Amino acid sequence: MKDNQIYITYGKDAAAMATELMNAVDLASMIGSRTRSIALKPNLITSSTPDHGAVTHTEIVTAVIEYLQDHGFADIRIIESSWVGDSTRRAFAVNGYPNISEKYNVPLVDVKDDAYERRTAAGITMEISRQALETDFLINLPVLKGHCQTLMTCALKNMKGILSDRSKRLFHTLGLHKPIAALNSIRKPDFVLVDNINGDLDFEEGGTPVYTYRMLAGTDPVLMDSFCAEQIGFDISDIPYIGLAEKMGVGRSDLSKLETIELKDAICLPSKSTGRARRLERYTDAESACSACYANLINALARMDENGTLRNLEGRRVCIGQSFRGREGKIGVGNCTRSFDNTVKGCPPSANAIREMLENLT
Repeated sequence: MKDNQIYITYGKDAAAMATELMNAVDLASMIGSRTRSIALKPNLITSSTPDHGAVTHTEIVTAVIEYLQDHGFADIRIIESSWVGDSTRRAFAVNGYPNISEKYNVPLVDVKDDAYERRTAAGITMEISRQALETDFLINLPVLKGHCQTLMTCALKNMKGILSDRSKRLFHTLGLHKPIAALNSIRKPDFVLVDNINGDLDFEEGGTPVYTYRMLAGTDPVLMDSFCAEQIGFDISDIPYIGLAEKMGVGRSDLSKLETIELKDAICLPSKSTGRARRLERYTDAESACSACYANLINALARMDENGTLRNLEGRRVCIGQSFRGREGKIGVGNCTRSFDNTVKGCPPSANAIREMLENLT
């Protein structure tokens, strides 16, 4: 695949979605020689399960292993380090990784116990997992979700899990953005498969999942994060590490050059949300809404809640869903409400586009 491409699919079967994307991009050819070493880097920040919206769905990891082994790759390992204060071993255990390791003969590497190499970029010296540096091909399996400090975490920030705990603390001391960009300039992923099934709305540790039932694949982590930022309602400039990573040569953020390839249309599934998302639902009128479209609307409302513009919707509701096709109305989201007075087209439209339309209502 080309660096300016992002492949997207939808569904409820995480393993099938991951396999569909890997087949579509021909990941085996991308990796090349069957003797190359491969590391899988999921997000296991805490000892929670995927339903909380914080960690990578285990089925994605097993699907990647099965795909690789079916294509003749044998040197595969899983590398990860939970956040400071939590146990990677416990996170592995809670999500069934020891059984995966035994079944597929794939080693688990707790980066907290790994040897490190000191590397410097942009004036920042950090300790990076030796196995992450030495592996021939690194597959990044992040969860797209909110973050209380950087607003968003996806491909670029997920690489923080290849650091020592000491360097993680240093990154926070330095404000995260520049160090995250610097880390990726030293060791960026070779392939990114984003778990956007039910990422948390606000917090990297989970608790307020919003179900999008979406998965994305690409090779440029800067472009991926740029696209994903827009999908959940942020401007690229809101996430400084994206622009910094681009300046350091990690990738490109220009979405005008992006080519998206959707393998399936967004599917119509019941939306599931909890906590803060449920409070935001009072601004919506959803009838047969597709999950991805509805999740993007909730993310747009969350961004408006944060910046104080949600009051623009007091006394009004935003219509969304297939039941509004051919009907007229005041405010709508998506192609199904194309006949409304105020609407944003797309299937689904990005949260950023939705937010801009709603904030400009008169």
